[in-house]
Amino acid sequence: MADSISKLKREAKSCRACPLWASATQTVFGEGKANAKVMLIGEQPGNDEDLQGKPFVGPTGRLLDKALHEAGIDRQQLYVTNAVKHFKYQLRGKRRMHKTPAQSEIAACAQWLQGELAALHPKVVVCLGATAARALFGSEFRVSTMRGRFVPSAHAQFAYATLHPSALLRLRGDAEREQAFKQFVKDLQLIQKALAA
Repeated sequence: MADSISKLKREAKSCRACPLWASATQTVFGEGKANAKVMLIGEQPGNDEDLQGKPFVGPTGRLLDKALHEAGIDRQQLYVTNAVKHFKYQLRGKRRMHKTPAQSEIAACAQWLQGELAALHPKVVVCLGATAARALFGSEFRVSTMRGRFVPSAHAQFAYATLHPSALLRLRGDAEREQAFKQFVKDLQLIQKALAA
């Protein structure tokens, strides 16, 4: 497993299947335990991830770590990746601001995500946000109506979607943010339920 993930990672470094590689600092591949039973799939790397070459290391990653901790889940036991492996952004002044990947960019990266899923054979897959959910479950999938519900998947015995942690960071009110965070933790606790089944 570790060998096939390492091979995929090496191959993905030179991917030119879509234009995103040209402005990104580097390919940000998944990382985690080689025999992880749980895979978390996000949308794409953010600015910090693009610079460091690791998934979920910026503000969104810190929020995810906090939520995983509160849900009683050790991130070191997981494999964490993104549906798209290069950072898509637009410049606002000197800041690089996230821009949602196009369907063609998601499709171009599907080979890498499919490779990760095939190498790991996770028992549980959690899609964080709409881009990841559509990459795995199809374009008709809606996180707003299907959030926190196990859905059939050829890739794992248990699969479901929840919000991307970046959605919580965009909330303005403290009460709303706190409530959304609690629900996010509750969604992540489904991992424990699935692993125990």
